[in-house]
Amino acid sequence: MTSPFTKRNRPRGLIVTPGASADRDHRTLVALEAGLDDIAVRRLTLATTSVPAAVRKITAAAAELADELGEPPERIAFGGRSFGGRACSVAVAEGLPAAALVLLSYPLHPPGKPDKLRTDHFPELRVPTLFVSGTRDPFGTPDEFAAHIGTIPAETTIEWVDGNHSPKDDDRVVEVVRDFLGYGD
Repeated sequence: MTSPFTKRNRPRGLIVTPGASADRDHRTLVALEAGLDDIAVRRLTLATTSVPAAVRKITAAAAELADELGEPPERIAFGGRSFGGRACSVAVAEGLPAAALVLLSYPLHPPGKPDKLRTDHFPELRVPTLFVSGTRDPFGTPDEFAAHIGTIPAETTIEWVDGNHSPKDDDRVVEVVRDFLGYGD
C-alpha cells in the first residue's frame, strides 16, 4: 500500500476508540498503541452508544492531544473499531479537523439489514480514509463496501484481512495502519 503521507506531513497523533461493547483496553487498540511506537496513540473509552455523545468525547480528546503535542488538530488522525470508527467518521464529517481516518471493522449496516446504511456522512469525509475489515464481516461485505466508499471524496483505501467483525490478526491490522499513516519501514 502506498501511504497518502510523506515524513513531513504524516499524522503526529492517533486517537482510537472501541466498538460499542468494549473499552479502551480492546486487544486491537492495545496492539495499535504498542505497534505504533513512533506516533502518539491515545486509546479512548466512549462508554456510550450515542453517536452525538461519542462525538463530544472524541472532540474533547482531540483538543487535549493537540495541546499536549503542540500540534494543530489537523495533524491528528482518528479511528477505531466498529461503532468507535463510525463515531470518529461522523465527528470528522461534522467538521472536526483531522489528518486521516482509520476505520476498523466499520459497521456499514447492522447484520442482516443492508438497507439500514450508515453512510449518509461519507460525502463529507475529506481526509485520507483507511478501512480495514474482515473478509466475512456481517456488517459489510467487500461488494457492499465497493458500492459505497466511492461517495467519499478523498483518497480512500480498503484492506481486507481474514476474519469476521473481529479479525484476530492484530499484527496485520497494525502493519496496515502503520503503512497507511506513513510509519512503515
